[in-house]
Amino acid sequence: MIRSERPASVSIGELEANDALYCKALRLLIREGRSLRQLRRTVAWQRLEALHNSLPGQYRRPDQLHALLLRDLAEA
Repeated sequence: MIRSERPASVSIGELEANDALYCKALRLLIREGRSLRQLRRTVAWQRLEALHNSLPGQYRRPDQLHALLLRDLAEA
């Protein structure tokens, strides 16, 4: 499977509008015990990465978000 750096048909506005959805999906996948390798292959990760690459001052890198979500899960 060839993976593009940015989803071809999704605008920045659509990415921003769905940011919470991508974060929620990532949180659920982490709770399921998915590996970092598996997470990096998901649409949610790719969209979060595209959002960060487009607006790095406003959105975290997916790997930073992953670390925060893991920490929160461990504390819960």
